[in-house]
Formats: sequence, C-alpha cells, structure tokens
Amino acid sequence: MSSVRVERITEFRHADLTELVQATEDAIREGIGFNWVLPPGRDVLETYWKGVLVVPERVLYAGRLDGTLAGSIQLVKPGPSKETSSFAVSIEAHFVAPWARGHGLAKMLLEAAEREARAQGFSVLRLSVRQSQDRAIHLYEDNAYVKWGELPYYEIVNAHMVTGNFYYKNLEPITTLV
Repeated sequence: MSSVRVERITEFRHADLTELVQATEDAIREGIGFNWVLPPGRDVLETYWKGVLVVPERVLYAGRLDGTLAGSIQLVKPGPSKETSSFAVSIEAHFVAPWARGHGLAKMLLEAAEREARAQGFSVLRLSVRQSQDRAIHLYEDNAYVKWGELPYYEIVNAHMVTGNFYYKNLEPITTLV
C-alpha cells in the first residue's frame, strides 16, 4: 500500500527541489499548465520554486507519494495594498504528477490549503482552471467550489485558444465579514 501525505514546505531539504521540478515537468507534459505548454529548462523551474518560498504572500504545500514529492498547491494571500480584498486568498499551482494520481493527493492538498486559509482568517478561496482539465473541475465542484464564470480567451495552448473556468468557495458566511 502506498504512503501519501501533505506537508507545508518552508525550505527544500535533500532531494525535494529535484523531485518537485521533475513532478512539475511531468505535469506540464501531461497538459496541467503552469502557463507552459512544454517544460522550460530545469534551471527556470528551480528558480520558480525557490522564488515561491521567499514571497511572503505565498504558502506552499507539497504532496508526497511514498516519500517522493509528487504535487503541490499554493495559497496566495493578498498583499498589504489589497485592503478591500483582504478577506480572500487564491489557489495556484495545484497539481499532482501523472504517475502519482489516484491516491487522493489532489484532494489532500486542497484540504490543506483550505485549513491554512481558515487558520489565517480568510473567508473566500478563489481559483481558475482550464476548461479542459476535467479531473480538476470535478474535484473543485465536488468540494463545494462554485463556478462564477468563464473566459473564452484564457490561455493559448498549441496554437488554440482555451477557455478557463473561475471558481470560489466561501469558508464562512460573507455576512460575518462586515
């Protein structure tokens, strides 16, 4: 039986960065996104992931399958100049590498981000996803995310325009915010 777990990453240990870069490359090749159609060089991805850890508004969680980093989710908090939207956070870079799917990691990562958002006092989660990512859409909708719109000009993938869906989830009644 496989071992799965999710943890908050505040620094990369041992092979963590290499494993996360590999998982990211695999996910990009599978069409997950990251705003790339083909994986950029490893140095670009290493710089990206190192940068995530130094941005105070980003919280990184990673999922492990049998001890190997296999996916991630980022909670992106509003900056200090976002006073009017300080109640809401966004989810980005939520993925599980193709070889690690089917073990519940995507849902575990989503639940970790939701717990973190609640613990930090946020009331609304926001996210967007390519309309072609059926598994992700089902996960979000099955976990009470509400689709509020779509953008037909979301991304260009392989010379074709791809539609994107936009979702939100209330973590507490909005009436408690005012």
